[in-house]
Amino acid sequence: WYWGNLTANEAKAILQDSPEGTFLLRDSSQRDYLFTISAMTSAGPTNLRIEYKHGKFKLDSVVLVKPKLRQFDSVVHLVDYYVQLSRSTDKAASNPQAVATGPNGTVQLLLTKPMYTAMPSLQHLCRIAINRRTQQTHHLPIPNRLKDFLTNYTYNV
Repeated sequence: WYWGNLTANEAKAILQDSPEGTFLLRDSSQRDYLFTISAMTSAGPTNLRIEYKHGKFKLDSVVLVKPKLRQFDSVVHLVDYYVQLSRSTDKAASNPQAVATGPNGTVQLLLTKPMYTAMPSLQHLCRIAINRRTQQTHHLPIPNRLKDFLTNYTYNV
């Protein structure tokens, strides 16, 4: 789901016919930022810059909200957090329209489906599925080699 050097217009074209919640990570076209998340929202494709300050990553936002946003040691941790948050929000909403807009008619960001540059291997997809179900991989009745494989990538996205 990391696309590298991609413009905002190219990201928009890639996401245009995707369902809400589909996203990709790309290099930011603005010099002050390293990365941007491009995501399909209920209002169409949008871009969110990722800020890097003092060794931490967080989403860029308006001044009043910035202090409230969580910070992460890596971009993958940031994306993984917001994917998990979006999936739990998505499951909690019985009416899909209830999540589509926030207070004052603002569009709520959902990151639920990564747009891969290529199809991940079955091995990797299985690892993600197992890691979503348990954090106790060391208790699974599988060979140690497979346990090591599972713990080498502990993210859910």
